[in-house]
Amino acid sequence: MKLRPPAIPLANIDPYFSLWSMTDELNDSTVCHWTGSPNTLVGIVTVDGKEYCFMGDAKKLGIEKIKQVEFDFDAMSTYYAFENDKIGLEVIFTSPLPLDDLELYSTPITYISVSWHSLDGEEHKVQVSISASEELCLDKAGQSPVVTEKVEIDGLTCMSIANSVQNPLNRSGDDHRIDWGKFLLAASGSHTADVWKLPAKDETPELTLIRITASVDTDSDALFMLAYDDGGASIQYFGETLGSLWNAEGKTIGEALVEAAEEYDEIYSDCMAFSGMLYDYALKAGGEEYAELVSLAYRQVCAAHKLVVDKNGELLYISKECFSNGCAATVDVSYPSTPMFLIFNPELVFAMMRPIFKYAASDAWPFDFAPHDAGQYPLVNGQVYSNGTDPRWQMPVEECGNMIIMVTAASVASNDFSFAEKHMPTLSQWVEYLLKHGADPDNQLCTDDFSGHMAHNVNLSAKAIMGIACYGILCTMQGDTDKGKKFMETADEMGKSWAERALNDDGSLRLGFDRPGTFSLKYNIIWDKLFDLGIIPKPIVNSELYSYRKHENPYGVPLDNRATFTKSDWLVWAAALHDSREDFARMISPLWKMYHHTPSRVPMTDWYDTVTSLKVGFQHRSVMGGIFIRMLDYLNILKIIK
Repeated sequence: MKLRPPAIPLANIDPYFSLWSMTDELNDSTVCHWTGSPNTLVGIVTVDGKEYCFMGDAKKLGIEKIKQVEFDFDAMSTYYAFENDKIGLEVIFTSPLPLDDLELYSTPITYISVSWHSLDGEEHKVQVSISASEELCLDKAGQSPVVTEKVEIDGLTCMSIANSVQNPLNRSGDDHRIDWGKFLLAASGSHTADVWKLPAKDETPELTLIRITASVDTDSDALFMLAYDDGGASIQYFGETLGSLWNAEGKTIGEALVEAAEEYDEIYSDCMAFSGMLYDYALKAGGEEYAELVSLAYRQVCAAHKLVVDKNGELLYISKECFSNGCAATVDVSYPSTPMFLIFNPELVFAMMRPIFKYAASDAWPFDFAPHDAGQYPLVNGQVYSNGTDPRWQMPVEECGNMIIMVTAASVASNDFSFAEKHMPTLSQWVEYLLKHGADPDNQLCTDDFSGHMAHNVNLSAKAIMGIACYGILCTMQGDTDKGKKFMETADEMGKSWAERALNDDGSLRLGFDRPGTFSLKYNIIWDKLFDLGIIPKPIVNSELYSYRKHENPYGVPLDNRATFTKSDWLVWAAALHDSREDFARMISPLWKMYHHTPSRVPMTDWYDTVTSLKVGFQHRSVMGGIFIRMLDYLNILKIIK
């Protein structure tokens, strides 16, 4: 890859277990949780008795660095190579996240494979150690004493570290780390395992670390594994504690580690094959830069969710609204993330929406429109945004449109309309809301709530029109063709009126119906193209796309005329309105440059300034699944006969 990631994924499983390097060189900085809080991992290679640091802040550790000479990544793995005058060292991090094998996908284990070869033609004695600190099982280092233990597992060497104070699911919020359950460090074979202390330095307290040291021959690899066992307390779901899919049938973390070690070669091969397939599809859909962006985004998107099972055995795919407010199962976070899942497993889109339908059907939800969220991670007990049910900060048109579109897209992609049929009464209520209020929305929020309330929002109205059309698709696909035709005709009529009322003199479309001369990215009309509906006249779309060029800054087109910031997902959605691969690639090239050059060294942000390339807000968010939308279009997954 040519892209220099702003942050490099290492171990990426879920919102609590997602580790990153925030520098180009793995031994230049401390490994961090996605929030930026230290989650110290230390990697040391000892060559003929001399220690060299390959992972962690070598300067702070006081250990000589081994020179990093290569770096690369794909969708599921990150690759490093190091050298000194004696050996070459290869280190591969792999998080197996296959969306067609959900049990493996949800298993909280990441691999670190380490191998070496001689560079000077001499034989060498080489040992490799991986250490993991107490920060991995605490919200903050020093929060409370930790307990370490050597775990007996056949065929493995394993150590665990855990908070001595176990209080599962004790709080919710955004900038938090898990402090219940236990972190495990394991390696295949019989090796040395111990505990050591890293002295306090500057503002960092003394750290307790577990360590495994392996002697490595030139003809073999050392296979380490990082794992987290939350003890079956993954999510609180309307008062009930739920565990993850991987251990729903009682599998232990020890059994999972044994399986992971035994199946590493096959799993790694499958991960490479998937990553290659993803890159190839993206390359054909949108070019080299696009392929690199989706490859970097994949693990981040996965790790912003937790896959659990409810008491009825149904999947729940809970997103965390990262570096925003920590909301869980947020509709307007799920909506932009869906393209990735529509391609690889539409069932996960249904699993995203189940909490919303459950909450909307409860007595706690008093409105005739869709909720914004179903809780605050990891407590999914009902909406927290807008103080739950404060009417002043709801997003009625936004969330109704989002939910109807998502149900339709997942139903078409899976060719399964049973989920839609089950929830048709609620969807019918929401589409009625769109019919009444969607043509010219009153003063309210849309998903871009950081821009504040706004009346007469043209892009929000487009979402309502797309939602009404999607409801027509659902009716038709369930056999009520007359009703389906009626809603499609209504959407067509609204679309014509929308285009007339939104048009500027130069052929572009306004930010607000009442704001001539303004502009905004009309990302919501992408569904017209994806479903091949023909609601928005093609000349209007082409004129709008042409107008974006005069607003483009060095790092992309702003979200609208009110500020120079934009949203990565919406920029790619707008670019995907282009028919030609070349025009799409040209429009998203500034986005690639932003990630490549930005001084904001954090997991991919979706909210940044198009002039400076600096992050404005948000990081590690699931919405980066939205950039897969060009691939979704290329694969014709949603093309249907009206």
